[in-house]
Amino acid sequence: MVSLENKGSLILDIFFCVVFMPVLIALGPAGYWLNCGTVFFMTACVFFYGCYFAVKHIRFPKLFIAGRYREIAGWLAALVAGNWLLTQFPLPDLDFVTPSMSAFQTSVRDYSITLSLWLIFSLVIGYSVSVAFVKELYGQVLLQKRLEHQRDKAELAIFKAQISPHFLFNTLNSLYSLVIGTSQKAEDAFIKFTEILKYTYITIDNDLVSVKDEITYIQNYIDLQELRLNRHTMVKWSHDADNEGYRIPPMILLTFVENAFKYGVSTTRDCVIEISLAIAGGVLRFRTCNSVMKHVGEFRTELPVGLDNCRARLSGIYPGKYTLDTYERDGIFNLDLTIKLV
Repeated sequence: MVSLENKGSLILDIFFCVVFMPVLIALGPAGYWLNCGTVFFMTACVFFYGCYFAVKHIRFPKLFIAGRYREIAGWLAALVAGNWLLTQFPLPDLDFVTPSMSAFQTSVRDYSITLSLWLIFSLVIGYSVSVAFVKELYGQVLLQKRLEHQRDKAELAIFKAQISPHFLFNTLNSLYSLVIGTSQKAEDAFIKFTEILKYTYITIDNDLVSVKDEITYIQNYIDLQELRLNRHTMVKWSHDADNEGYRIPPMILLTFVENAFKYGVSTTRDCVIEISLAIAGGVLRFRTCNSVMKHVGEFRTELPVGLDNCRARLSGIYPGKYTLDTYERDGIFNLDLTIKLV
């Protein structure tokens, strides 16, 4: 799908460079521009080609979706200013026998060129913005298909491994009755594990869950992990939400929590795993920080796979409304996620 998207973008670029612009100039003011000099003709062509690729680079659709209207206005103003400067290009005066006629013909020529410049500028910007929105829409459709494909694969894997919930929970209850009184840690582990399974079964068909439920799920997962950790690993988990009623996709944060435990736990060396979740003013901020206990090369090879999947899921659910930053420095891996929930 990504290859198809890149090919589509390349085809549109080639069409603009080889067909759209040459035909537009050839059928329009090419004769006037060439009569004014090669320098002016080349400058105008380079400017309009530059406008197309500038609009492509700026990515107006993403700015529009993100509500960054001032930035859009600023870029458009810069492009308009560039075209205005082009209309001020010093052109040679026309020379007629009658001086007054020379001045008149020169002004008519300058006026015609100015009109043609603004007309072509409008067409180029209109085409560029239209192409940008079509490409963005096409990209979103491909991304949505990719997410649906990933979701179908995940659900299929779950269904393949799924045991009847009724049988599963009855079996767990029977096992729990055998464990009662033998070990407090075993009892706690059973309870946490059962709650995690219930949450997974309940939310598999839900698109959104409350932040409160997700916090409880993360808490149970951390508690279950801590039961198997020794004194060398310290876990710092904090959460603070001004409104736990916000709804988010289920288990969207779990990959990051799992990675922190997968790569940040050691049974022989002291290490710290920090996990924090905060929601204020409709903005969710999630952070993990952990030492890289696994071999660095192995860590760098494996970790991006899960992160890429998360980025794809976040892009489909929160286009233009999230940032996900990761970096590793001095053996410490940091992840910062920000999502605008409203």
